[in-house]
Amino acid sequence: MPADRLMPTAESDDLIQLTRDIADKTMRPRADQAERAHAFPREVFATLGEAGLLSLPFPEEFGGGAQPCEVYLQVVEEIASAWATVGIGVSLHTLSCLSLLNAGTQQQKQRWLPGMLGGDLLGAYCLSEPHAGSDAAAMRTRAVRDGNEYVINGAKAWTTHGGVADFYLVMARTGDDGARGISAFHIDADTPGMTADTPEDKMGLMSSPTATMLFTDARVAADRRIGPEGHGLPIAFSALDGGRLGIAAVAVGVAQAALDVAVGYAKERKAFGKPIIQHQGLGFVLADMAAAVQSARATYLNAARLADAGRRYSREASIAKLIATDNAMRVTTDAVQVLGGAGYTKDFPVERYMREAKVMQIFEGTNQIQRLVISRDLAS
Repeated sequence: MPADRLMPTAESDDLIQLTRDIADKTMRPRADQAERAHAFPREVFATLGEAGLLSLPFPEEFGGGAQPCEVYLQVVEEIASAWATVGIGVSLHTLSCLSLLNAGTQQQKQRWLPGMLGGDLLGAYCLSEPHAGSDAAAMRTRAVRDGNEYVINGAKAWTTHGGVADFYLVMARTGDDGARGISAFHIDADTPGMTADTPEDKMGLMSSPTATMLFTDARVAADRRIGPEGHGLPIAFSALDGGRLGIAAVAVGVAQAALDVAVGYAKERKAFGKPIIQHQGLGFVLADMAAAVQSARATYLNAARLADAGRRYSREASIAKLIATDNAMRVTTDAVQVLGGAGYTKDFPVERYMREAKVMQIFEGTNQIQRLVISRDLAS
């Protein structure tokens, strides 16, 4: 059943209802089949854009919805509960736009943001490299200044929407001063010299293409650099706090979906003369699942409200990502257990939810990295 939400305004209540209507009509009926076919749902993102759901946390002057983070994340959760691929896509698209909003010039924002937020264009975020995942400062992709252009060579791994995005936020080395030698670039997909490698063959999120982006003498105009030279990592990491909350919301959505299926099954399936939900051993498992979902939601909402108040929330974002994704892994695993043998088949979606939950403990900073961030903040 839908999550019971206490939204801050009547408008935000309407946004949740709009999201649920779109999810019921365009996502839930086709998610399983599309995932099995590895079919990317580009038209769903266009529908969300037309409804104004891809631009919620951005200012109205650039075509945004001017909604607080608290509202945006709950919309993302609702989307993810219907189809995780789309929820992840919305979060990653927002992440690819945030750096321009936070660090771009007014001219850059006016030039690019309206098109990026309207639904016609879809973004991707290029930070990791084959040898440099959590250690982003070790990246080797290099951008060399040549007059009014940069020439980029290298490879960016694990790019969600790699090969299907219309624009990419790319971090590349412009100097040799470690973490202070990296710059950010806004690059169109049709840039000569930038290509997508064969998509990864993953265990989950089959409809969301993940590919390494290859750069071979790709020429990018200097006015596509976001922020000053050498400021790329601070720009990337400032957006990652919001990105981690997006992943937390997606994880809660997947966990909520798994809980809903498990409860529905447990009410219908009978053993020893009564529905299995009435057997204490199973009822307690479901109770723990419900507690895990609700506590994870409260954790990401707490971080979102700090962000909306203009307060520091990096530690809380890491806590939310850690708690929500670990809980999602546990809840989806328990959902498979509740359904027993049926849960291990593709007749029910809980096996898909379990596969999808796993990667959420890995991307946007592994949960071990989240623990590192939290512990360092506590020690400061």
